[in-house]
Amino acid sequence: MVKPLSALAAGLLLCGQMTGIAVAQSDYPAHTITMIVPFAAGGPTDVVGRIVAASMSRKLGQQIVIENVIGAGGTTAGTRAMRAAPDGYTIILGHMGTHAAAVALYPKLAYNPSTDFAPIGLVAGMPVVVLTRKDVPAQNLGEFTTYAKKHAAELTMAHAGVGSVSYVTCELFNSILGLKPKLISYQGTGPAMYALVSGRVDYMCDQVVTVVPQVLPGNIKVLMVGTPKRNPALPDVPTATEAGLPQFQASAWNALFAPKNTPQPIISRLNAALVAALDDESVRQPLKELGGDIPDLAGRSPNALAALVKSEIAKWTPILKAGEPTN
Repeated sequence: MVKPLSALAAGLLLCGQMTGIAVAQSDYPAHTITMIVPFAAGGPTDVVGRIVAASMSRKLGQQIVIENVIGAGGTTAGTRAMRAAPDGYTIILGHMGTHAAAVALYPKLAYNPSTDFAPIGLVAGMPVVVLTRKDVPAQNLGEFTTYAKKHAAELTMAHAGVGSVSYVTCELFNSILGLKPKLISYQGTGPAMYALVSGRVDYMCDQVVTVVPQVLPGNIKVLMVGTPKRNPALPDVPTATEAGLPQFQASAWNALFAPKNTPQPIISRLNAALVAALDDESVRQPLKELGGDIPDLAGRSPNALAALVKSEIAKWTPILKAGEPTN
């Protein structure tokens, strides 16, 4: 039986489209890739992104350019990435805030971290530390707690926006100690750190990657690191357990995601570039110097990242729903 001309035409069109998609995937990447970073330049996520992007660009043969998209604790960037074409030319360096904590903090969140993205791979874990301005009269956690409660009315805490790592982890810290400081929001961790260094706020929580450059010249004080072991980049800083607050366990993470429905061959290509980058000494050395925890090979897979996102949402949702987000 001869097919109607319209059916033949439709079949040829579909065949042509499928061939075009296959060619596009085999030639990927054919031009520049945009990596969306959810916070301002100079913040911890931005620093990690730039270190990894440089090496991945060499592996892929195309430049990865950073686009800093700030606002709403990183969820503005998350929404933009979710709505991007699923062609591998727009990816996002998400983290604990945008792809876990945001679920509890933003009831009208425009995206679902578990279903609206295609995981590419975990980049690095970043231990969280508790910091104070250098002239706070406290040398350890106990002395800071006494100071904070004595000055409760004027106590101030900086953060990089509701949903950011700095906000989320300090919510945990505050809830454990019963602190209710005035929360001061900044457009990114970089500006928040500058406020702390300049003495405009009393304390904040931050990823170790931003802290190290400020600790060495004595611009700030570090009370503790929220991980079971001391961090090699800050060997003199006690763990939360050593400081007397074992409940405070917080290690942020940064990971690459693409919009959902991005073809699997493209995800595999991006993951391979990431895996190679994390074995590149030009990436490993600076990340380690900044206190980063680089995942092993199994921890870099898309499936491992998908599982991490689900577990992190389950961890942070009850903690954050117990408090009220406030700018």
